[in-house]
Amino acid sequence: MKQIPSFTINHNKLLRGIYVSRKDFVGNEVITTFDIRMKEPNREPVVHPGALHTIEHLAATYLRNEPLWKDRIIYWGPMGCLTGNYLLVKGDLESGDVVELMKSTFDFIANFEGEIPGAAPRDCGNYLLHDLPMARWEARKFLDEVLYKITPANLHYPDNTPDKD
Repeated sequence: MKQIPSFTINHNKLLRGIYVSRKDFVGNEVITTFDIRMKEPNREPVVHPGALHTIEHLAATYLRNEPLWKDRIIYWGPMGCLTGNYLLVKGDLESGDVVELMKSTFDFIANFEGEIPGAAPRDCGNYLLHDLPMARWEARKFLDEVLYKITPANLHYPDNTPDKD
């Protein structure tokens, strides 16, 4: 089988940031998939599943209610490797186009208090796997260390030259 493009990114060089993972056409519309990378792969601990699940609930709720973006949001969900999330948005966009949106999303998570939306047995397939304190901590860390200091290196995938041993 042909290797999918996301497996061709050199994860040994990948920094935390916001990357365009792919663009797909659905009819006449472009759907841009963003890689919202919260952790450096294979170099720092992953986001704990309970925190990532809570981030998923809070970010999805925030994004689907954000007045300027809500009609363009297709999906927000965690990566299987637990190092970040995918954001799918209607439109032909670049990483820089969603920086402010990600700042406001992660600020919402970092400061969230109260009941986690959709975290009840009736609403969630694993309602016990939530960790609001760690979700808030991870969101604040991503804001302070990456989003508030974003550089071009955090907005464009690294080159795929071989690693030096």
